[in-house]
Amino acid sequence: MARSCPHLPPEHPAPRADGCEECLAAGGRWVHLRLCLSCGHVGCCDSSPGKHATGHYHASGHPVIQSFEPGETWGWCYADSAMLGPFPPAR
Repeated sequence: MARSCPHLPPEHPAPRADGCEECLAAGGRWVHLRLCLSCGHVGCCDSSPGKHATGHYHASGHPVIQSFEPGETWGWCYADSAMLGPFPPAR
């Protein structure tokens, strides 16, 4: 697993929500959460009905996410299709 990639922002933003932003707004549900390391968007994983983290990548072009699950330290670069980390836990 790579520790970094050229798409990784120099600083990690604070999370904008405690759950998937789109699911919270629509009353939806999620399985796991992902944190966008460009802007702090919190979206749900691809196992969730909304797949909002991947949708955020396609809409924004922000390529790197980190798991927003307690104790998990991995990340993912959509642009390179590569696992990243370990990172400090996001929460």
